[in-house]
Amino acid sequence: MSSLDWVVLLGTLAAIILYGIYRSRGRQNMDDYLLAGQSLPWYHVCLSVMATQASAITFLSAPGQAYTDGMRFVQFYFGLPLAMVVLAVTFVPIFHKLRVFTAYEYLESRFDARVRVFTALLFLIQRGLSTGLSIYAPAIILSTILGWNIYWTNILMGGIVLLYTVTGGTKAISYTHLQQMLVVTLAMFLAGWTTVHLLPESMDFTDALQVAGKAGRLNTIDLEFDPDSRYNVWSGLIGGFFLQLSYFGTDQSQVGRYLTGQSVGQSRLGLLMNGMLKVPMQFLILLVGVLVFTFYQFHPSPIFFNKQETDALKKSAYAAEFNQLEARHSQLEAQRRQAVLVLEKGLDADDERLIEQARATIHNADTEAKEVKKDVVGLIKKNIPASDTSDVNYIFLRFVLDFLPHGLIGLLIAVIFSASMGSIAAAYNSLASTTVIDMYKRMARRNGSEDHYLLASKVSTVLWGAFCIVVAQFANRMGSMIEAVNILGSLFYGVILGIFVVAFYFKTIGARATFWGAILAEAVIVACYYYEVTAYLWFNLIGCVLVVGFGWLLNRAWPEPIKIEEKVL
Repeated sequence: MSSLDWVVLLGTLAAIILYGIYRSRGRQNMDDYLLAGQSLPWYHVCLSVMATQASAITFLSAPGQAYTDGMRFVQFYFGLPLAMVVLAVTFVPIFHKLRVFTAYEYLESRFDARVRVFTALLFLIQRGLSTGLSIYAPAIILSTILGWNIYWTNILMGGIVLLYTVTGGTKAISYTHLQQMLVVTLAMFLAGWTTVHLLPESMDFTDALQVAGKAGRLNTIDLEFDPDSRYNVWSGLIGGFFLQLSYFGTDQSQVGRYLTGQSVGQSRLGLLMNGMLKVPMQFLILLVGVLVFTFYQFHPSPIFFNKQETDALKKSAYAAEFNQLEARHSQLEAQRRQAVLVLEKGLDADDERLIEQARATIHNADTEAKEVKKDVVGLIKKNIPASDTSDVNYIFLRFVLDFLPHGLIGLLIAVIFSASMGSIAAAYNSLASTTVIDMYKRMARRNGSEDHYLLASKVSTVLWGAFCIVVAQFANRMGSMIEAVNILGSLFYGVILGIFVVAFYFKTIGARATFWGAILAEAVIVACYYYEVTAYLWFNLIGCVLVVGFGWLLNRAWPEPIKIEEKVL
């Protein structure tokens, strides 16, 4: 990175942080610190929810995902708008009517303190560990690309966010989220625009999409119902719906964002707009990856996008084998580039014979190139067994660092940082609010002053921030970061969602049955994970169903009086 990139990077981050602190200045109470005084308009709610969900992995992995697998990943989000409708109708009015600080306060009015504290504890364990991984995941990539020490990168990333979260609370987080989403949108648009202008002069945006389409990268919609297919319309609408409902409806890091709305209507509108905007936003990010794919059809691409690993191979005992594989990769690249030129001529002339001939050549070259890459991955494993052998996360960053103009490089690196800051700040705030409201205030100090609870919230934020940074320092022992985060969430989300489903829709099931049903369900989920009974993504559905099922059975066998809650439905 050049001096200009560093100026843009540091200037962008400083502007975001200082603006958030400036807008949240003034005396605060608990309502201000945890809920921004429930004063924010719908667009703040919308952008804050989006920024919390969009971690650095979104901007590192999604373009690489589109590069390797096309646009079909966008179908994963098709269930999101429907989930937002259900949340707007069911969750939002209840939380606002009860004027809760956290989602788990409602559970005490519906059940009892045991259910509330148990659910909050599940959230704290999951979110505390996941936030540590969220700090580490982009830090490991940035440290690799920029040559930074991973431990100091963890401290820097976690510490910067902790600074403005403690200082400004939820209002600072919301205003920084607003800035972050504006920066992200601008940077990704500029990245796509610049990529098109780096293509040969004879090609425009439409031509780039045609080349990508013929290479199978514009596979946006798949209507076939195939349970083995990871991404299609049906898996997105059904599986995506339950996943998003669990995340947005029961995770305090998200609930805390839409509780800041100044009214039920503003919170609802913010969520509904998030449901409308998230799919186009993800489409844009994936489209950038497709354009990068088209760019590499006309320019040599690396045999492996993680430069640190290939540099290590060149200095190892496997250097000769790697050089042979790299030479073969270069030959295949030349064949493919020649075929792409033929494809371009065929598209211009609308000559189907030329188009099919070029597509066959490109397909054959790509197939052989994948085999060559597998051999390279094998050498990387032999050289350093603990190496990262997946380079999907490095595709977009490698392109940015190698080809984009200085200044824009700094802006895109700032996007990665700011995306991390958005999700981590919301996590810090949700951990602090749940700890103080559902644990400390409920069990230790019930009659403290506003100032006392405000101080407790700030202390809790600092302690959780330190804990998450410590977790990040050991995260390299947990394997794949994306898998680790998803496994952690799946171990808890289904059970938490099941508790809320019982609370909202099964009014005859009481507190005792729900409490023990949730404990049994969590035990079954842990056993399923330990014995590898099924893929971890199914834990979300299984956990939810088990809580309802166990709760119903226990309630029949062990009846209890149903608590009369406030009339909020």
